[in-house]
Amino acid sequence: MNLPDMQAAKKRTSENVDYIYETPQITDNFQGKKYYIRTYGCQMNVHDSEEISQLLENIGFEETKEMNNADLIILNTCAVRENAHDKVFGFLGRCKHLKKENPNLKIALCGCMAQERSVVEEIMKKHSYIDLVFGTHNIHELPNYLMNLHNGLNIEVKSNEGNVFEIGESYKRASKYTAWVNIMYGCDKFCTYCIVPYTRGKERSRKSKDILKEVSCLKEKGYKEVTLLGQNVNAYGNDSEDELDFAGLLENVAKTGIERIRFVTSHPWNFTDAMIDVISKHPNIMPYIHLPLQSGSDRILKLMGRRYTREEYMELFKKIKERIPNVAITTDVIVGFPGETEADFLDTLDIVERCQFDGAYTFIYSPREGTPAAKMPDTTPMSEKENRLHRLNEIVNKYSLINNQKYLNKVTNVLLIGESEKDSAKLYGYTDTMKLVNVQCDESLLGTITPVLITDTKSFSLDGIVEK
Repeated sequence: MNLPDMQAAKKRTSENVDYIYETPQITDNFQGKKYYIRTYGCQMNVHDSEEISQLLENIGFEETKEMNNADLIILNTCAVRENAHDKVFGFLGRCKHLKKENPNLKIALCGCMAQERSVVEEIMKKHSYIDLVFGTHNIHELPNYLMNLHNGLNIEVKSNEGNVFEIGESYKRASKYTAWVNIMYGCDKFCTYCIVPYTRGKERSRKSKDILKEVSCLKEKGYKEVTLLGQNVNAYGNDSEDELDFAGLLENVAKTGIERIRFVTSHPWNFTDAMIDVISKHPNIMPYIHLPLQSGSDRILKLMGRRYTREEYMELFKKIKERIPNVAITTDVIVGFPGETEADFLDTLDIVERCQFDGAYTFIYSPREGTPAAKMPDTTPMSEKENRLHRLNEIVNKYSLINNQKYLNKVTNVLLIGESEKDSAKLYGYTDTMKLVNVQCDESLLGTITPVLITDTKSFSLDGIVEK
């Protein structure tokens, strides 16, 4: 078992090496066997699951949506918040029951939780019925692990995150119209509350030529939209003197001619004027930016290690609003960080009021073992943190509705990508500004960018009809 030394994570400087990984081909061992995968967490985990699915199907597995029918269950996990841990271990109870009924069932756990020493130790003590644990840095080895699985618990967790693997078309895309495109892995920011640098490793950029090739291939296959993906996309290229920076990459992706381009997630500290210029210049780069705030208090921002002040954030926010027409900005906010006072929280509410975000992901601080913030004294009762979250959400939802109401009785282009969950007679899709729209229309419009007249607005979605 090779687990990461969290305290030494900042010191790792392994050289970034790109190489092609060839997946094994279909084998009789797995021909016709079924796999079920459950994904927790961020877009990176969702994209990892696309890779895992393709790797499994390359060796003969077939996907099932019914875990009771599975020969292999994979849990792709998230370590960002405590409730994600709780959900995974709760779900493992169901897996254990299924394994009692079917001793041949194989259970695997991967993702960010697998990179946490404490999690692996708990699995060894309490969940030894799991067959395989593998980490975020060796997903590509899954076929080999399954082919060589021995009885009992197999642990394949590596801390060597120096390599960037190019695995060609080894993704089972969840959509025929939109696609994730990884541009980099890991994060070097080491915000004091965040486990990601320890579970995903240091920043490693893919080669721009490989990214552009992937986008061009997706365009040729009929994909309408790509989202450039990374823990901190605007740090792209910082780990290589021979690479483009993110503004340069973004401009070259725009020149492929694919109809829609998005990116997540941006750190305000790395958001440059050059990025703003590129976004404003190219109409196929969508005017939507997710710009995490986390706190509006300078004191808390410093404790978080965020590297900007509230006024610096506001200056960037205003610059983006002024220079990118019709831009929508969403954010992340944490309440109840260790030491946060009512005055600190009011500073956060003040920024949220001033920015009037299109939306926000809001959370109560969740301590993660191995991060500096987990050792900070925290005397604020949970009831007060919940009260602050409620007050914050009231303001966030107010401005989300106000911003959505600007679309009422107007026509906007919507990329229609699926059947509405609440009404099978409708399709859903997104505007250029990432507004969710449910549209009364025929399924023949799936995968098209369609003019839609907005007929109703809510805090979190819009309703519309096809403009004739």
